[in-house]
Amino acid sequence: MRSRGQTWETTRDKISDEIASGHLTPDARLPSEPELCLLYGARRHSLRRALAALVAEGKLRVEHGRGTFVERAPLLNYVIGPRTRFRENLLSQGLTASGQSLSEMQIPASTRVAAALKLEPGALVTARSWRGFANELPISLGWSYHDAARFPDLTERRKAGGSITEIYRSYGIADYRRQSTTIFTRLATEHETSLLMMRPGQSVLIVQKTDVDLSGAPIGFSEAAWAGDRVQFTFETAPTGAMATERTDDVQ
Repeated sequence: MRSRGQTWETTRDKISDEIASGHLTPDARLPSEPELCLLYGARRHSLRRALAALVAEGKLRVEHGRGTFVERAPLLNYVIGPRTRFRENLLSQGLTASGQSLSEMQIPASTRVAAALKLEPGALVTARSWRGFANELPISLGWSYHDAARFPDLTERRKAGGSITEIYRSYGIADYRRQSTTIFTRLATEHETSLLMMRPGQSVLIVQKTDVDLSGAPIGFSEAAWAGDRVQFTFETAPTGAMATERTDDVQ
């Protein structure tokens, strides 16, 4: 009886494992379809489905007239621990960090933002959005929200330079800590797909966090969408008494 060959899922997983292990390196060109069929014991229609799935996941790219290549996107191990900063995370892994401020304005707080900051829905908040890059490849979109009444000239102080920690101190906040961090995945929106240079149907990792001052009052709420195939998170346990914070708001 003739073999049915490997399922497309099995073929996809085998190729994905070889990419993850480094056996297939970034920008490496895959062999021809007949060679891949022999190599993975797959029929042509199964192979094509497996390759299409890996393209959709951002692990492979197709260059018409040239072939199929391993995507060059780096996998960033983003460590969240005491006094973590965006640039420090990237620099420690040999990546160049940069950021682009997209907008900053005062808007009425949504129900979700108001609840996180313990404000009345519709209260004015200063909303800022930005995009983070690793080696000029976009890896994250971020949004931060602050009570406009408590931080009335936050935008002006941010334009004058300095980190969010320094700005907090200028408002009399000596230090702050992370109250909560929530991480989940969802499909990227069309807007996120465009700004993060992702393919339709790919997922983003959403990181929501609320920071509080030493009295426990919320001072900032932020949300970031990370390209799901380009980053993984590692949480370091803070020493007793330490305040674990993730300072992504240093992206300019």
